[in-house]
Amino acid sequence: MTNRFLLSLLSAAALAVPGVALADENLFGYNTGAETLPKGSGEIYVFNTLRSDKGQGTYRAVDTEIEGEYGVTDRITLSAAASFLSIDSNGLLIDGYLPKPIDKGPRFSGLEMKAKFNVLSPALDDFGLAIITSAEVKRLDPHSGQKKTEYEARVTLAGQKYLMQGQLIWVGNLGLKAGHETRKAIANLPEGFDWPTDPEMEIELSAGTGLSYRVAPNWFVGAETQYASEYETEVGQERWSWFAGPTIHYGGEKFWATLTWFPQIKGGGETYPGQTGHLHLVEKTKNEYRLKIGMNF
Repeated sequence: MTNRFLLSLLSAAALAVPGVALADENLFGYNTGAETLPKGSGEIYVFNTLRSDKGQGTYRAVDTEIEGEYGVTDRITLSAAASFLSIDSNGLLIDGYLPKPIDKGPRFSGLEMKAKFNVLSPALDDFGLAIITSAEVKRLDPHSGQKKTEYEARVTLAGQKYLMQGQLIWVGNLGLKAGHETRKAIANLPEGFDWPTDPEMEIELSAGTGLSYRVAPNWFVGAETQYASEYETEVGQERWSWFAGPTIHYGGEKFWATLTWFPQIKGGGETYPGQTGHLHLVEKTKNEYRLKIGMNF
C-alpha cells in the first residue's frame, strides 16, 4: 500500500506540471551532484523518507525535512532545513537502541545548516566537483524516537559527469560525519535494560554512486547505491550497511520530484537477540523509501 501511494503521488504531481529539466535538480534520493544554484535563485524542498521493517515486531519511521536553498553566487549555495520525525515501533526491544514501544509524530526533531561550494562545473569543465559541509542539531533519536541531544558535522565530496551529451548522468559521493550525542534518561525501563546516558562520540564514513538515464523529455530512470561504516571511540567499527535500489525523476520548469526505493542489500556489526540474516537491523531497516519534491523560484 505504501509503495502504491508513493508512486501515485509522484505520477500525479509530475503530470500536473510540464517543463524542462534543470541541472541543479536532485536526480537521486541519497547521492547528490556537483551542480549549485545560479546566483540569486532559490529552491524549496520537501523530503519524506519511510524506514520500515527490522525483521521482528513492527517498525515504521517517517523522516520529513523542509529545506530552503539559495544561490549566493554561481558557485556557492547555502541552505537551512528543519526536520520532523514520526515513529511507530512495538514488539521489539534492543538494549541501548529501542527501549520501549512508541507511536508518536510528527514531532520537530532538528535543524541543519549547509553550504555547497562548486569547484568544477560538470557542464563547463567536463567533470564536476563540489564540497558540501553541514552542521546539524537534533533533539530526538531517529531510531527510537526518544529524547536525545546530538550535534553532527558532515563533509561530502560530490563528483558528477555528463555522458552521451547529457542523456546519461553519473554522480559519486564520499562522506565523513562526526557526531556527539547524549541520551536522556528514561523512567520505568525493564530491569537490567541497558540505556547509557553518558556522552558518546561517533564517526561515519560513506561512499555512494548512481547513474540516471533520460528515457523521455523531463523523465530520468536510474539506480544508486551507498555504503556506510560507523565507528565509536571505545569499540572501533560498530556497524556497516550497504543499500542499493532504483530511482525515478521528473523535472519541470519550476517543479521536480524524485522517488527512490532503497533496500538494504547486506550489513554487519551489532545484532539483536534472535536476529536472522546478514543485515544490520539495530539502527537500520530492511527498506527505505524516499520522495523528494522541489520548487524553483
